[in-house]
Amino acid sequence: MENYSKARTVERPSVCPFSGLPADTPEVRVKDGSKIRNLLRFALSRMEAKPRAAEEEEEEEGGEEGRQEAVGRPLCKHLVFTASGKSVSKAITCAEIVKRRLKGLHQLTRLLYGTVDEVWEPLEPAAGLDSLTVSRNLPSIWILLSREPLDSSQSGYQAPGRYDALWAQSSSRDEGGGFTGQRPGHRRKRGGGGGGGSSGGRGKGPGRQSGRSREPLKGQN
Repeated sequence: MENYSKARTVERPSVCPFSGLPADTPEVRVKDGSKIRNLLRFALSRMEAKPRAAEEEEEEEGGEEGRQEAVGRPLCKHLVFTASGKSVSKAITCAEIVKRRLKGLHQLTRLLYGTVDEVWEPLEPAAGLDSLTVSRNLPSIWILLSREPLDSSQSGYQAPGRYDALWAQSSSRDEGGGFTGQRPGHRRKRGGGGGGGSSGGRGKGPGRQSGRSREPLKGQN
């Protein structure tokens, strides 16, 4: 490919896999340069009841992700996050934060592939080389958050639940002796080390004890 240069890149994203959604369902496209703060501002303004002035301020500061007018619209019951490539983890982070902020949301996740076409042009057209088009698959994710119950039999469904369960389990484990169960072992380990030292002292101990025991014997004699 040393005789070619990349002319352009055409991305063909995957189609939304969720059918039957209302027409006003917001679709948040997460990109590499997107800021999580701006994405969350727009998403929460469409699903969380807030004063209109706060919504207007957030729309002004929202940047590219918040250009859609959300002021005066009713709250949405569904929200879609989508991303591809390196932005997938950022979309997952946004969805998890929204679920923590708005309790009781049902989630449905789909993993698909989009297509990216890279067009390469020859550096010297007179050399008789043709332009090349390289197509590659790009993984993408679609996350649907819904206030209404979804079909739990579908793959990728996650029911609403407690998000502090992990910390609750950790704290109960600590209170029930998670760390206290380790301390005795640690003490035993130190005791074993001390036993090693005492065993080393045993070699010298008898000599000392025998030396001490001889003195009273001499005094008795």
